[in-house]
Amino acid sequence: MMLGIIPMSVYAKCGGVNYSWGADALASMHDYVVTMMLYVLYICYALATVVGIISALQITIKMNIGEDGVKKAIMMLVGAILFIISASIVFPAFFGYRIW
Repeated sequence: MMLGIIPMSVYAKCGGVNYSWGADALASMHDYVVTMMLYVLYICYALATVVGIISALQITIKMNIGEDGVKKAIMMLVGAILFIISASIVFPAFFGYRIW
């Protein structure tokens, strides 16, 4: 209660930034981001493989049983594959890195 009533002074940290690293820090940060991006891309590939196998099995089971929605499931699988392919090209290009 007292903190809301009594005015307190607030000090900003002015001039306390160290700019001595310069371009070296920016280059090392870029290398770190590209390395992490590649790891995330590999994890996405692994997850896409698992999802592709599971959905292919679901499509096969739907076709064998005669269940409705086979065409919808196939189109969703094709859309997911196209998204993963395009995302694996576009996202690294956003950081100026070429996978191919």
